Amino acid sequence: MSDLLHIDKVVRQFGAQKAVNQASLTLKEGEITCLLGPSGCGKSTLLRMIAGLETLDEGTISRQETVLSGPRTHVPPENRGIGFVFQDYALFPHLTISENIGFGLRHLASAERNERIATLLDMVRLSDKAKQYPAALSGGEQQRIALIRALAREPRLILLDEPFSGLDAHLKSEVREATLNVLEHSGAAALVVTHDAEEALSMGHSLALMDKGQIIQTGTPQACYLNPVSIAAARLLGETNLVPARLGNGVVVSGFGRISKADSGQARDVTLCLRPEAFHVVAADTPEAVAVRITESRYHGAYSDLMLEAADGAKAHAHVSSLTAFARNETVSVKIDPHLCSVFD
Repeated sequence: MSDLLHIDKVVRQFGAQKAVNQASLTLKEGEITCLLGPSGCGKSTLLRMIAGLETLDEGTISRQETVLSGPRTHVPPENRGIGFVFQDYALFPHLTISENIGFGLRHLASAERNERIATLLDMVRLSDKAKQYPAALSGGEQQRIALIRALAREPRLILLDEPFSGLDAHLKSEVREATLNVLEHSGAAALVVTHDAEEALSMGHSLALMDKGQIIQTGTPQACYLNPVSIAAARLLGETNLVPARLGNGVVVSGFGRISKADSGQARDVTLCLRPEAFHVVAADTPEAVAVRITESRYHGAYSDLMLEAADGAKAHAHVSSLTAFARNETVSVKIDPHLCSVFD
């Protein structure tokens, strides 16, 4: 996939506060990138900068060789060839669904415009809603209409700002899958802003993790999840346990066991970052197994959430198979998976 958009060390400042601070990111053609971060970290501001709705204080945004935003350049939003799906969908309430989709297609002949509208509606299986008004549609239907309206002009890049935040859990999963199919079918690059780790991991071909106005890590979902560059990056992608440990001679030792870790530095205290699914309950005689006490056990259907306490007092949440019942104060043996562990100084 070739590079489509380059965001280079951009800054957006409001008073003394830098909402976006030296952020850099590259978006590729045909790739869905999820921009993940906590509320207030600058995600939506960065999205608005890409769209041209916010100016830059520093840095540049370029589409291949064309500068869209820079120190002396600001291409208006309507001339950027970028589609935008707002968090509240921003459908025109006084226009029918067909008129909403066709709003940006008035340059086309009537027959061509109508054919394009019909194709898009069929893509999201809402052809029967063409003559209705937005108020008559469910939240999920409005979201899909907002998406195809943004795709109507066949932009090379589409931006989506928290597109599923207003939907309930069941509907969110359904609409998310439909959105993913439409985006992949369109061939456009997409940048999806979210604060939902599960959403980012399941939707994105690549991730950009953002914290305090900065992009702190980029990469595939698997790479970011298994190899976070910092504790902040690890926490963005889901629950994690932070356990005191000692690193020396290529081995990390904690109250929950030992793992190998290539390291040429001096022996030192470190923090072991353990995903809840890193724990496996095993037979007591399993090599490297460690006895721990269960202080809490919560059944979650697909898994059981155990609070474990090691002999040195360290505590950690573990997600294990729910097929076995576990009791409070029970002693079990566990072994940790090194692939789901990271070490930080």
